[in-house]
Amino acid sequence: MLRSQTVLTIHDLHTQGKSVQTIAQELKISRTTVRKYLNHPEAVIAKPRPPRPSKLDPYKEQITRWVTEDHCVNCEVIFERLQKQGYTGGISILKEFVHPLRPAVAGHAPVQRYETKPGEQPQFDWGEFAYEEDGKMRKFYGFTAILGYSRMRFITFVKRCDTPTLIRCFMEACEYFGGLPKIGLTDRMKSVLLEMEENKPRWNPRFADFMVSIGVAARVCKPYTPQTKGKVERTVSHVKKSFWAGITFTDLDDLNRQAHGWCERINSRVHRTTHMRPVARLVEEQLLPLPADYAWERFATEERKVTWDGYVSYDGVLYGLPGQLALADKMVQVRERKGMLTVWSAGTQVLSMEKRPHSQESIPHPEQWTGVASVAQTRRTPAPLAHQKPEPMVASRSLQEYDQYCGTVGLQEVLACRKGSIVNST
Repeated sequence: MLRSQTVLTIHDLHTQGKSVQTIAQELKISRTTVRKYLNHPEAVIAKPRPPRPSKLDPYKEQITRWVTEDHCVNCEVIFERLQKQGYTGGISILKEFVHPLRPAVAGHAPVQRYETKPGEQPQFDWGEFAYEEDGKMRKFYGFTAILGYSRMRFITFVKRCDTPTLIRCFMEACEYFGGLPKIGLTDRMKSVLLEMEENKPRWNPRFADFMVSIGVAARVCKPYTPQTKGKVERTVSHVKKSFWAGITFTDLDDLNRQAHGWCERINSRVHRTTHMRPVARLVEEQLLPLPADYAWERFATEERKVTWDGYVSYDGVLYGLPGQLALADKMVQVRERKGMLTVWSAGTQVLSMEKRPHSQESIPHPEQWTGVASVAQTRRTPAPLAHQKPEPMVASRSLQEYDQYCGTVGLQEVLACRKGSIVNST
């Protein structure tokens, strides 16, 4: 069973037009395995391996001081210094580590416009959007996606930009476009790419599993070169200047309704580069069919811990759960789908309701306290208990009775004999 890193490489090479035999030779695997993961992207993916230690790890602090304090950015010089200290690794991994530590260069060279084929590539990215509420500055995160060929644009606003939210927003964009592309291009964000190890990507496991399950290859742009995904960069800027500036909204749902209407209008206008309307060019994209519901069920589900008073928190809102299920302090699964929120426990749905857009709300369940003991009863601890019994009744008998039962001489005779022996001795 292959790992998601290798499966992503298989899909990437396939989108480049390479044959099954060429892919198998490059990755040193069988052609049957290549066909398996191309035809069945929903195959179970093994857990990712833990990161392997690097020969450069003991020297990273020293390298950082040379670059940041001594301003030594020449990797050849640093490589010679490390060899004198016992470094046995190569210079390529050193360059990969030093590159982001170098100071940024002002300006950039002109970049040739890169056009993609129909249905090949969308670009997606996050943007921060600040707004004012009751005199306080707050912000939403805007997920923006654009199809490279038709220039169809999509924007939705959310409260967070973690990996589960990114996956959910990407699926909403694909549903809006009406299908799946072959490749997805984005920035080197932690929700997509953890790091590069010797020029090889180490993907976020959850994101990699998701992309493999829907059969879409993942790519990231070069570091510090946002021009690689210039279409979505300009779209984010366009959203801030033409949509966000001065907009008013009541809640997040109202904001997304306005954003959807803005997308409808902007996608119906003639694009200045293609000189065509994106909606008219969309039919040429020939996108792949959308995946089955299993992709939503598996990757749009998040783990949440129920509070001691029976609430589950999601996007800043507390939702009450039925009290008779006794879910306090237990883990449940929360799933958001088209504005509906469902909560699952042990494979059973325990709650389904419309998602609330306002943060810091508490929505109690009608049966939240059914079968739940009061605080006084819960805190009442039984005290230790002892038992008192009356003394047993003992019959009083004369010594003669015991003499008769035992067949021995009486006590008076024994005492008399002892007294006589004492007198004779004197």
